[in-house]
This record gives sequence, structure tokens and C-alpha cells, in this order.
Amino acid sequence: MAAMMDAACSHPPSTLSPRPEIRLLILRPQADPVLLMRKPLMLIALAGLAALGACKPTPPASVRPQSALDVMERVMVNASSCWFRSGDPAFKAYRMDAELTSYSGQPRILLVRKGTGDIRPHLVVMAQGSPAKLQAFGPMMDEPLAGRVSADVKRWANGSSACH
Repeated sequence: MAAMMDAACSHPPSTLSPRPEIRLLILRPQADPVLLMRKPLMLIALAGLAALGACKPTPPASVRPQSALDVMERVMVNASSCWFRSGDPAFKAYRMDAELTSYSGQPRILLVRKGTGDIRPHLVVMAQGSPAKLQAFGPMMDEPLAGRVSADVKRWANGSSACH
């Protein structure tokens, strides 16, 4: 069979008409390296944006303003621990009365003299509102101990439980 194909396809050279050589030429623009890189980069950028779009921003941790009661409970616990249970000599002559459940919405602690019939407070620390606003007043705030009392109360109100 191959012999028959060779015989049918072979023509004497003189009988062939000269044919021009036809080439199929596909013109392509010169490949610019920047253009070649732009498409993959665009795809990566779009994929990244799509991924970011799917992410929901997490809201900051909700910081609830501290109520007057929250702040005064913290101040009372730390004052009891640091001023009285520790045996601090500066507060040895006093006792603390806490009035945290007040109908006025102004919880407070009072320092009164121990062992006397005088029930007038020497120090009142109270808070009101949300966020809480603190006040400290009384005769003790006119004594040299006032700076320490203020510093301790502010520190405790801000969340620290450290003694001076």
C-alpha cells in the first residue's frame, strides 16, 4: 500500500509546476515583560481585595463605662486591704464604714475615728454617675495624709489593686 502511495504521489520533476512556498505567519506583538507581569499581579490584587472584603472588622472590645458602684466597690476593697488589714499606722486610729447601696446613687466610704462617740467622718470618698466621678473630702484632706489618700483612691479607681 505504501508503494502505491509513493507511485501516485511521485511526479517527474519536470511536470511539477513551480509553486510559491506558502507559510502561515501569525503575528504576535512583542512580549513586554511589564505587560506579562501585570495580569498575574492584577489577579493577585483582586483576590487579596476579595479576601479582605470578606473579613469583617472586629469592633474594639466594648469598654463599659464604670458605674459609681463598680468604682466604689473596688476602692472599698483596696482601702480595706491596704489601709486597715495591713495594719498601716497612718490609718490605725480610724475605722471604715461603707455605704455602697445608697438610694441617692452616690456610693461612698467613710473613715471615722475609732473608739469615740464622734460619728462625724474624717474622710468621705464618694462617686457618682457613669462614668464615675470621684470626690474625696473631709478634715483628713487638709492633713499631710491627703496626697497619699488621693493617689491611692485614683490608682484603685483606675483598676490597680496595688498598695502605696
